Amino acid sequence: MVEIVEVKTRKQLKEFIKFPFKLYKDNPYWVPPLLMDELNTLDKKKNPAFEYCDAKYWLAYKNGELVGRIAGIQNHAYVRKWGNKYTRFGWVDFTDDPEVSEALFKTVENYAKENGMESVHGPLGFCDMDHQGLLVEGFEEMGTIITYYHHPYYKEHLERLGYVKDVDWLEHEILVPESSEIERINRIASRSFEKYGLRMLDLKNKKQIKPYAREVFDIINIAYDDLYGYVTLTEKQIQGYIDMYFSYVNPDYICLIVDKDDRLVGFGVVIPSLSRAVKKHNGRLFPFGFIDILKDIKNNDTLDLYLVAVRPEYKMTGVPAAMISRCLRNAHKNGVKKAIASPQLEYNHAVQSLWRFFDARPHRRRRCYIKHLKTKKTVKQSMWYNI
Repeated sequence: MVEIVEVKTRKQLKEFIKFPFKLYKDNPYWVPPLLMDELNTLDKKKNPAFEYCDAKYWLAYKNGELVGRIAGIQNHAYVRKWGNKYTRFGWVDFTDDPEVSEALFKTVENYAKENGMESVHGPLGFCDMDHQGLLVEGFEEMGTIITYYHHPYYKEHLERLGYVKDVDWLEHEILVPESSEIERINRIASRSFEKYGLRMLDLKNKKQIKPYAREVFDIINIAYDDLYGYVTLTEKQIQGYIDMYFSYVNPDYICLIVDKDDRLVGFGVVIPSLSRAVKKHNGRLFPFGFIDILKDIKNNDTLDLYLVAVRPEYKMTGVPAAMISRCLRNAHKNGVKKAIASPQLEYNHAVQSLWRFFDARPHRRRRCYIKHLKTKKTVKQSMWYNI
């Protein structure tokens, strides 16, 4: 029999966070999350997303052993914006036992019904900047610190419980092109720059980036507004992400494009891959993890493409390709071999079409699942149709 226990103490929260470390300890492709980031994200007193979210976390035990975890998230801002009475599930992991997965998902479904919701979807976080999607393809590809790994059997369990695809994200691996190919892309972009009066900032240090940090997130809120499940980031969230992302940046891998009035129109944030260092130190920064992270920031053969966004009016102008090529030109100079793009929605054609300029392949696929619950309202409707 499976026992479901709600997380209520700090000790239980740490067990919740550390469970995947046990489940994936022998998996060569799993990259652990940073423990400090997980604690800050799940702590209701520290994560500013709790200004508009409620959440509960549960642990599953069988025969006294911890065998699963799941989070239920009620994002009130999402419900107001999109008009969907959905509860999110996230931070889901479980052993290959149907009894365990069923108990976990029934718990979230009951939580959704208690909140007057009609559907459950996920895996999703509190906001679009959190990890999203269940891995359904690419199980033998190395992960990144901004995505979760999942065993292949997760997909089978969810679908057996009545969850179906709602949307997919694709991740691409991009090989760093030769200098001649990068220059060809730059020539294409330069014509657009001349036509629209744009220029790329020549960044030498972090101080030059800082004045544009706030505007980066303004563009994210505009450019991502119509994407699946997106909810506008608050001022507190924006400041938190500025502190998080811009502490790791290398000016070689940040691209900022401005118009004639110095207004930011697009940006690309690329960070040397931290997967190797984080995996080596099992998600811990201290006492020695941060040393290897600093080394990987300075010397690395793989980049992670974290964020790329442009103002909607510049989507089809060649600006996105110019930003990527600028980062890849510096990557080539620094001996980088490849870059891994963050998950992009399969229907985001503006981004998906960007990869045609490069030697790229889709190497992983993630899926958001949904299950429409049998509420009293839907039961009455089905009875009416059966008459």
